[in-house]
This record gives sequence, C-alpha cells and structure tokens, in this order.
Amino acid sequence: MIEGRRGDHSSFADDLSERDYRVARAPSGSAGLKLLSSVKPNVVVIDAASLRTSGERICQSYRKTDNELPIILIVDDQVSLPEVVDANLVLRLPFTVQKLINRLEVYRPTDDKYIITAGPIELNTQTQLVSCHDRQTKLTPRLVEILKILMENNGKIVKRNPLFTKVWDTDYTGDTRTLDVHISWLRQAIEEDPRSPELIRTKRGVGYILEA
Repeated sequence: MIEGRRGDHSSFADDLSERDYRVARAPSGSAGLKLLSSVKPNVVVIDAASLRTSGERICQSYRKTDNELPIILIVDDQVSLPEVVDANLVLRLPFTVQKLINRLEVYRPTDDKYIITAGPIELNTQTQLVSCHDRQTKLTPRLVEILKILMENNGKIVKRNPLFTKVWDTDYTGDTRTLDVHISWLRQAIEEDPRSPELIRTKRGVGYILEA
C-alpha cells in the first residue's frame, strides 16, 4: 500500500493489518516500486489523497512496470481525473475501510472451483462477489444461490416454483413474490439498465431465463 501520513483519519494500512491482511507499506510511489520485485502483491492500493496528489503519474509508473497488476486508486472527492486512468478502480473519499475491504475481496487469491462465468458475468461463490460490465457487487448468500442456478442453466428457462423451493429450502410455493424482489436486486447488480433487463428475462407465468 502506498500511503503518506494521515492526520484527518486513521491509516488504511493499519486498518487492513488489524483485519489480518498482509500489508507491505511504502511512503511514496517510488518507494513502492522498489518493493514490487520482493513483495509480489496481489493488488496495489495507492492512497493518493494522503500524498496530496491525483495519483495519475504513480499509476502510470506501476502500469508500465507490471501491466497485469491490479491497482486501486484512492483520491479526494474534489480531485479531477481524466476519463481513462491507469487503475482498475478509483475510490473517492470519504468512505469506510469496509468499503475498501469489499473492493479488495475480488483480488483475493481463490480456487477456480469457486468461479462461475456466463457471458459478461463472473460469480465468485466464495467471496459472494459478482462482476459484470466493469462493476463488482457483493451479494447475499441467497442472491448468490439464485444467480448460480441461472448461470448453470444459461439459455434455459428456470421455472419459478422449483427455483423458489430449492433456494428457500421449502415445499411451500403459495407466495413466491419474494423471488421477484430478489430477481430485481440481481438485475440491479448485473444489468446496465435494470428497468430494461437484457440478461435476466422474465418468462411470464413460467419463470426466468439468463441470456448471457
């Protein structure tokens, strides 16, 4: 993590270390570059706000050194950035350390057996993160299960009652409206326009179909 002194709030590096993350800390971009060969991080977090800079040049130098290295850039809310930045993700202050942790989870090493893909959708059933259209969202366990079933049946209609029975582990199917609500939440996570869904389609009176 590239982080300068923080007088306005606690250090992100310290917060992550307290939560059992292995953090290699550098006080500047150049110092961090020297660590790359020996540390080999899964992700680099550049707290440009603590360095009183936009972080653009730091990101460029890291991208030239390792084009595949994931970069998270932290900037102040008022900082102006170009449309294209050499970072995988830009976080604008203020935000909580939990939000940073949620974003870091996608870069945590994981066994491929937990990864399911269908078209532009990538679901990590271990971290409960879904990635689609350059956006990552943390799902609830029930939403993970619904999306997993839809992805495993990509292009096929999944009937409402069997889906509800399996996800909610019940034989009662008298009121499945809560399933509609969960489908709506999934659309908010993966659709570019949830009001005009292109991935999760409703087959009226039958069920749902994922067309990824």
